[in-house]
Amino acid sequence: MADNPQFLGKGWSFPVTFGNQGRSVGMAQADDDIRQSLDILLSTSLGERVMRPGFGWKRDALMFEPLSTSFGAYLAREIENAILFYESRIELNRVDFETATDQSGVILIRLDYTVRATNTRTNLVYPFYLDHPEAKA
Repeated sequence: MADNPQFLGKGWSFPVTFGNQGRSVGMAQADDDIRQSLDILLSTSLGERVMRPGFGWKRDALMFEPLSTSFGAYLAREIENAILFYESRIELNRVDFETATDQSGVILIRLDYTVRATNTRTNLVYPFYLDHPEAKA
């Protein structure tokens, strides 16, 4: 129970997988469920989901703007608001942006957060690809 607390939630795994000859759906629990939820949130643009047009963040704004300090602060606020509304299991401590030194056209979004229920502090580095539209999904 300590390794996999049930009170953090359980949901479909992402990407969706099926087992038992298509009769069951792969599930994610606890910290994995939170990470997958953040991955879905960060990979979704505002307006992309028809039934939830407010889900996501203004990720397409990164495409044409240089990553300055003020623009980074603006995007950090956008990500903070998205997490505040759509992932209430965590408290976001910090959002940082940096360009990947080994790859051009990649911005690394680093989220430092605390899981509220367990008071566990962790981080997630999300690579955002500027040059590869197929990597947006």
